[in-house]
Amino acid sequence: QVQLVESGGGLVQTGGSLRLSCAASGSIFMINSMSWYRQAPGKPREWVATITSGGGIYYADSVKGRFTISRDNVRNTEYLQMNSLKPEDTAVYYCNAVLRRTPTAPNYEYWGQGTQVTVSS
Repeated sequence: QVQLVESGGGLVQTGGSLRLSCAASGSIFMINSMSWYRQAPGKPREWVATITSGGGIYYADSVKGRFTISRDNVRNTEYLQMNSLKPEDTAVYYCNAVLRRTPTAPNYEYWGQGTQVTVSS
């Protein structure tokens, strides 16, 4: 069993900051990449940022320069530091991990349950 548990969402004013965390637990051999996605009401889920096991970091244009993704490989935890938040950042934020549970297992994708981020104007 693998679980991804997010925390850190909440209500913040425009221009404020929040830090999201996502802890992966269970039978994990190797996490290849961890990402954040978000879904606003009435809109499809969109990719926000990814950090790979090799240290590659990628951001959606909409958050570049404002959000920072990081990862603690020892704790199997990823973070999303969100600064200069805007009302359009309001969404449910989901943690995503692509990982292998054993050395010979294929990669599987796992999702967290989501955490609400609301930015008031």
